[in-house]
Amino acid sequence: MYYVNGSSRGWTSLLTLFCILCLLITPAVSVKRENFKTCDQSGFCKRNRAYADTALSNSRWQAPYALDPSTVKFDKGVLTGTVLKKIINTNDNLRLPMRITFHESGTARVTIDEERRQKGDIELRHGSKARKERYNEAEKWAIVGGTTVSAGAALNSDAEKGTTRIMYGPRSRFEAVIRHEPFGVEFKREGETQIQFNDRGLMNVEHWRAKVDKPADEQKEGDEAVVAESDKEAAEDESTWWDEKFGGNTDSKPKGPEAVALDINFPGYQHVYGAAEHTGPLSLKETRGGDDKYTDPYRLYNSDVFEYEMDSPMTLYGSIPFMQAQKKDSNVGVFWLNAAETWIDVTKSTTSANPLSLGIGSEVTTQTHWISEAGLLDVFVFLGPTPQDVIGAYGELTGYSQLPQQFSIAYHQCRWNYVTDEDVKDVDRKFDKHRIPYDVIWLDIEYTDGKKYFTWDPMTFGDPLGMQKQLDDHERKLVAIIDPHIKNEGGYHVVDELKSKDLAIKNKDGNIYEGWCWPGSSHWVDCFSPKARDWWKGLFRYDKFKGTGKNSFIWNDMNEPSVFNGPETTSPKDNLHYGDWEHRDLHNINGMTFVNATYEALLSRDKDEDKHPVRPFVLTRSFYSGSQRLGAMWTGDNQAAWPHLEASIPMILSMGISGYPFAGADVGGFFGNPSKELLARWYQAGAFYPFMRGHAHIDTRRREPYLAGEPYTQIIAQAIRLRYSLLPAWYTAFHEASTTGAPIVRPNYYVHPGDEKGFGIDDQFYLGSYGLLAKPVTREGQEGQDMYLADGEKYYDYFDYWMYEGPTTVTVAAPLDTIPFLMRGGHIIPRRDRPRRSSGLMKFDPLTLVVVIGNSGDAEGTLYLDDGESFDYKEGAYVHRRFHYQGATSTLTSEDVAASPGKKTKEYLKQMEKVRVQKVIVVGAPQTWAGKHEVEISEEGGKSSSGTKKVPLEFHGREGGKAAWAVVRDPGVQIGSGWKIAF
Repeated sequence: MYYVNGSSRGWTSLLTLFCILCLLITPAVSVKRENFKTCDQSGFCKRNRAYADTALSNSRWQAPYALDPSTVKFDKGVLTGTVLKKIINTNDNLRLPMRITFHESGTARVTIDEERRQKGDIELRHGSKARKERYNEAEKWAIVGGTTVSAGAALNSDAEKGTTRIMYGPRSRFEAVIRHEPFGVEFKREGETQIQFNDRGLMNVEHWRAKVDKPADEQKEGDEAVVAESDKEAAEDESTWWDEKFGGNTDSKPKGPEAVALDINFPGYQHVYGAAEHTGPLSLKETRGGDDKYTDPYRLYNSDVFEYEMDSPMTLYGSIPFMQAQKKDSNVGVFWLNAAETWIDVTKSTTSANPLSLGIGSEVTTQTHWISEAGLLDVFVFLGPTPQDVIGAYGELTGYSQLPQQFSIAYHQCRWNYVTDEDVKDVDRKFDKHRIPYDVIWLDIEYTDGKKYFTWDPMTFGDPLGMQKQLDDHERKLVAIIDPHIKNEGGYHVVDELKSKDLAIKNKDGNIYEGWCWPGSSHWVDCFSPKARDWWKGLFRYDKFKGTGKNSFIWNDMNEPSVFNGPETTSPKDNLHYGDWEHRDLHNINGMTFVNATYEALLSRDKDEDKHPVRPFVLTRSFYSGSQRLGAMWTGDNQAAWPHLEASIPMILSMGISGYPFAGADVGGFFGNPSKELLARWYQAGAFYPFMRGHAHIDTRRREPYLAGEPYTQIIAQAIRLRYSLLPAWYTAFHEASTTGAPIVRPNYYVHPGDEKGFGIDDQFYLGSYGLLAKPVTREGQEGQDMYLADGEKYYDYFDYWMYEGPTTVTVAAPLDTIPFLMRGGHIIPRRDRPRRSSGLMKFDPLTLVVVIGNSGDAEGTLYLDDGESFDYKEGAYVHRRFHYQGATSTLTSEDVAASPGKKTKEYLKQMEKVRVQKVIVVGAPQTWAGKHEVEISEEGGKSSSGTKKVPLEFHGREGGKAAWAVVRDPGVQIGSGWKIAF
């Protein structure tokens, strides 16, 4: 959302707090980098980086972990054993239970726990306690499927001495080679090594130890040392074992040091992607070594980082610890299931088989080093071989993206804040006056009565239902913000219940935690608690949250959580949650639990009122793996600046390939006032964000599209109308994402995994499976774009059918009113050309099919439609068609690809009889059609099932560089029936 001036972090008194709160509308100049840790300021990251430096620089280094072969057992797809580590100056070994599970999906999971921590609690002050064991409940939130244990995984009897080998996966193509000493795991596909665990010996599990108070001059030795006997000189700084200070806050650490770390190598892979959310390029940069490299690891620690830095590994609002590696025709990945603060170093090494080859035939290996503050060492491995194989398997584990209501993939209008209900209605009317479509208007925090959620300000929003009624007249929706901080004010029913029912997050003393956010003194609901989630659900009932209607939905912001006076603007790590878990154990999941509670609340409010339930819509800022099941995300508090527009594209692409495709950025930039050129270009780019919302800070000038003035208003309107016309394609892409995990906007490497030249491209992308290639302008004054065409296919300009042919780089003209947007041959694109005020009014509009003929002479595409709001599609109420153009016979056919009919199929298909194909456009039409004047159409089922008919054909020959094209108008066929058009 937004943030107070950085000086506020020094609040020391209530008076100071309220003085600064009075100035909240003053935007900060830029991120206060000094308020967020670097690795060197994070005790566990610094220790493990030093551990790695010692290991990699010392030729005498011996990796200290070994798998005890006498403990190894394999049974029904699961390998178990105990990894040992000698604890120096003792006769004791650190015992780490290991479990490697092989799943039917082809995924493998390596889990390492710590025996010493598996039982008991830590007694804290005032009778409170914390769990001693390592946090092992992340999978309860992140994992929803794909864990059926493989019945076909088997021991390989040819294992070399000192190893255990397991064959698994489809047709036993995969192999895990477990090295006993030093412990390591190598994952192979068809005999070739793809991923290595602990190959460099950087694995480290900081073990349980009792705190011993020693004289200040006593040396650090004995049980406190965590390195091997052979490297006593590398014994680390113990100053952050038991407490850690930063920014005026002290983090008590009753469990002592408990970090886990592991090196993961991708041999032969130069490019790695993922580890969202960051602002750098899609292909992750190296984090050590100088030059064009970062100096810090990528950090995953959900935080309120307003006006964030460009091209930085600095943490942002969400964390997805999923990484892919790509080389020619091969993709693999890992998922680091850990909810604690995590840092990831990325380095690359180059090897050459022949030292005299001058680099020819050299191979690049990407080496990563994962470090988490707490929790288990728990990693899933995906061996591909395609990007979709890896992303799909990850999606099977963590859940596919929600199939949203159709309104939510249209255009959203937001600012902090629309000030009255009359203001909202006026904006609504002006969109109509200027013929600009939109679907949703948003309310920020000022709609509430004194920043108390579940209330309305009676002076400014005196008639919220009347406001929503006007919106509903044109099928529009309202989204209101509800954050997790609850105002601490006597007589406010929500906080009174939160306290009396004991549902809030606790501090380290076991008392309700009090911090500071927008309302001032606040408490935070603990959504890890089932009772808290159940209570939260009840607050959204229509009779509880009075003034909300069925067309109202929710925005969850500030859910990292953001705490203005907290360390790094978030919750203290020694706070306590339900189950006596410390906040440090589960920080990155916290935001997802809040969104989950809100999602369930919206789902239940209609059921409670005995109404037909609709799919919830929730927008979140904070997220973790699995959040994609619950709604959309956006990239937070960006700036109205060209670099932020440019960075939005790789950020959204990264989210898509990380399993969270319903992503967007604030169109126009949240902070600051964009120039009119920037605003126009941002809407052109935003038309291709899966989540498209214009948003602005309270201190900015109003910038609704109709205020831009000409020619800018018309340019912006054209971009929004383009989005609306392509909603059938967008909705089909969302359906595909909800069933396969596929990204909605797709980078070059995903579409062309054999094209090494395109692996680093992150400023152009494809929409769904439609071959629509876009490269929005993101730099000031630019009037052309160089677009990379990866293959030898034909490409056509979307607007005028100018033809290009790859593989090459072509320059596409891009004056201010033009978006560089191409259609790749071989695809069929559905769209709706009739302009409407909102997507809801388009539900029964006719469709246009654009057939883009490729080099093969054929083309194919799909269309998915349902009612766009309910769950009836789960009972068969949908249309799913495949369109195929066959060049050899010059025929276009429609084929049903829906699953078996459900109980609501017949009723829905009856409704859809009114939805027809309005037009068929064939781009790249054969020149032989020049003499044709009609086509023959036959339809199966529906009202037009009798015989065949003939319809006129319009043919337009090639003009200069423009392709020939043809049009069939009003073919008279239903979109939901089978038919054939013979040209």
